[in-house]
Amino acid sequence: MMPLPAGRVTLADRRTRRSWSVDVDAFQLAAVPVTQASYADVLGSRPSAAVGDRLPVESVSWFDAVRYCNARSAAEGLRPAYAVDGEQVSWDRSADGYRLPTEAEWEYACRAGTTGPRYGPLDEIAWYRGNSGERIHEVGRRRPNDWGLHDMLGNVWDWCWDVYDAEVYGTYRVLRGGGWFDEQWSCRASVRRRSHPTFQVDDVGFRVARNAGVSLPG
Repeated sequence: MMPLPAGRVTLADRRTRRSWSVDVDAFQLAAVPVTQASYADVLGSRPSAAVGDRLPVESVSWFDAVRYCNARSAAEGLRPAYAVDGEQVSWDRSADGYRLPTEAEWEYACRAGTTGPRYGPLDEIAWYRGNSGERIHEVGRRRPNDWGLHDMLGNVWDWCWDVYDAEVYGTYRVLRGGGWFDEQWSCRASVRRRSHPTFQVDDVGFRVARNAGVSLPG
């Protein structure tokens, strides 16, 4: 988990041509996406299409990501961030357990103080269709951004906490970052994608966040 400072980020949506600024509190974010080994240790299953302990877990829904966060929190003696009642999920923002980043936190972390579409040359920082060989790759093999975060772009899309646009898409949740099968235009800090929280596919995974000011396990 990498500690990130407080700051501000401006998000934009190409579909609606809208932009908005968000103040981001200090928080912690995992340096890499959740791996298949970690997912199996916590939930006892390996749902991914590809196989490898250091590969990002994929073919996981938003609900799967929420379950992982709560189970890992409980296993480490932390207070779970989410209360789950069927398909209704509420977030206890005071909890010290693991959670999904908000969309604003994700983009703020991805940019790491940069203002361009990417935090470095795409072939150095991301696995995408142009260099992936049309397959997923182990986490942490591309150059990180200035805050020590790997694979923020490419390899697998990351689920975020936020609902995309409730009035138009209902319960669809936000996905960020682009994946190993995407063209370069999808692997930009500002690109927003959405899908139903039950959606599972082989280029969608997630990484975990925690509130600032909470101790790290061990």
